[in-house]
Amino acid sequence: MTAKRRPADRRPLAGALTVLALFAVVVVAVGLFQDSFTKTVPVTVIADRAGLVMYPNAKVKINGAPVGKVASIEPLPDGGAALHLALDPGSVDVIPANVGAEITSSTVFGSKFVELVAPSQPSPAALRAGTVIQGSDNVTVELNTVFEKLVSVLSAVEPAKLNQTLGALSKSLDGRGDAFGQTLVDLDSALSTLNPALDSLNRALEISPRVFGAFADASPDLLTTIDNTTRISDTVIEAQDSLDALLISAIGLADIGTDVLTENRGPLTDVAHLLVPTTDLTNQYNPALTCGIAGLLPLAKGPGLPVPGAVLLQGFFLGRERYRYPGNLPKVAAKGGPQCTDLPNVGYEQRPPYVVTDIGANQAQYGNQGILLNSDGLKQALFGPLDGPPRNSAQVGMPG
Repeated sequence: MTAKRRPADRRPLAGALTVLALFAVVVVAVGLFQDSFTKTVPVTVIADRAGLVMYPNAKVKINGAPVGKVASIEPLPDGGAALHLALDPGSVDVIPANVGAEITSSTVFGSKFVELVAPSQPSPAALRAGTVIQGSDNVTVELNTVFEKLVSVLSAVEPAKLNQTLGALSKSLDGRGDAFGQTLVDLDSALSTLNPALDSLNRALEISPRVFGAFADASPDLLTTIDNTTRISDTVIEAQDSLDALLISAIGLADIGTDVLTENRGPLTDVAHLLVPTTDLTNQYNPALTCGIAGLLPLAKGPGLPVPGAVLLQGFFLGRERYRYPGNLPKVAAKGGPQCTDLPNVGYEQRPPYVVTDIGANQAQYGNQGILLNSDGLKQALFGPLDGPPRNSAQVGMPG
């Protein structure tokens, strides 16, 4: 027969269960507070230093929005620090793979946090677990670090010498406040004027090594030029008397030329006016003259004769009617002005264009005569037809 437990026997068990339940609640609360039950994406940031006020659980932000926290900080042998980040899985998908990182703080005295910096050209790939980000060298300097450096500097300065220096500085500035202020104003104005030209100054400084290198390469030639200039100066000094005589002669020649031009100013003016029609005609026929002179160039540049001597081309032509006055006075009836057309370079089996016009002479005035087989034929071949009507057969052999 089984005995029933009394209420007094159940109290220790209920107490133990209560303690375990409270412990479990505390553990769960601490885990929830530390995000121990939240899945995160591990990312590492390598920095030169973490700063004095960087602790685990510090925030990780991008564009001011929190995206995770610092899980732990690991010091490196080279003095740097490895910051192990725990990022939210939902935020990693919008963070580019080539993101940067900076350690900064919101205030001088505030604790630091990690700021993820989006690049100007973000990568299309998203950040993945295990990525190592090289942090920026810009780590905000803490105020206590500044005070520490300042104390070390002041400790190295002797108070007596510092007091002496400050006293001398006070005396030098005493009564010169306006001048010192004006100097600062002028300096600000000069810097404001110089500031827009900083880009040009930087470019000039960038190319200055090449310019100086070019001058260095050309320095022997420059020194030679300077040496030659010195020699020329010495030569001019040695020939000073001759140069003086030359200048005096030039002045005398100028005086004589002035007298000649003054006395003959009228005739020279008349000659210039008389040459105006000639120069106008020459200018009008400029194309034809150019064509004719250009046609002489092949003859001037042609090969010479194979043997010394001269080449004579001769032949007999049928006689032409001789010139008779006033019947054969020239007529100007052609129009169109001077022109060169294809001359002087006329193609093979081609002829330049020409104009048919009345020039006042008729070569076939007495018919298109040829060689006559009689005693008068030789005279006609040599001298052309004689004046007057053709002779009949009874006149053959008579003089004239």
